[in-house]
Amino acid sequence: MPSAAERTRTLVQGTCSAVLLVTGMETTRPEQLMPTARVVGADGEVFLLFPADSPAVRAATHAQDDELSAVLEVTDVAPVAVPQRVRGRAWVSGWLTCAPGVAAAGSMMLRLEVGEVRVDDLWGTAAVDPDEFARACPDPLAVHEAELLQHLHSAHTEQVQELCALLGDRAAAATGTGGDGRAPRAVPLALDRFGLRVRFTGNRCFDARFDFPRPVRDITELRRAMHTLFEAAAH
Repeated sequence: MPSAAERTRTLVQGTCSAVLLVTGMETTRPEQLMPTARVVGADGEVFLLFPADSPAVRAATHAQDDELSAVLEVTDVAPVAVPQRVRGRAWVSGWLTCAPGVAAAGSMMLRLEVGEVRVDDLWGTAAVDPDEFARACPDPLAVHEAELLQHLHSAHTEQVQELCALLGDRAAAATGTGGDGRAPRAVPLALDRFGLRVRFTGNRCFDARFDFPRPVRDITELRRAMHTLFEAAAH
């Protein structure tokens, strides 16, 4: 499974929505504290791009040599329609300063020096050491995940549904003895280099994880792994 540091790094560097929570700015509208871009630096610091007139930029500028505490909250939402659509959240806490001269005119880059990192996602809740966060790499499929899940959901519905055959007793429990006997509806929920997670909704809702024979490194290897998975379900 991906480590907590890898999962957090994937969320922070991905396209999930993010808001910067700054001490003393609790009444500021959330949309004013959403960075227009973000990237993790070589030492694990998080760089956040804001309009130059943003409340976050003003706060960091006025703080100068004082330590300005802030938390970057990242929310991961499934790119397909499923019950309980939020897949996870990550919080990166630290100290905010301006990084002048980095951004184009009209914008300002803020630097968040990382002090604490936490993640709460489909794998569970964990604290992440800042050094481990700095060394971690995002999942190689993350940049394509939304498109891949949407494609699986729209073009391979039957094959994803057939994965129910690999569940054994869990599939029987999902249909329930008092139901109509149909297999639970299957929706692809999450994808990473280690495997596919599917959300089944029938008499009850639950997730099932389908691991690949080995971790994949790119789309080509993913296609082979998915083919192997679907073949196993078909037989």
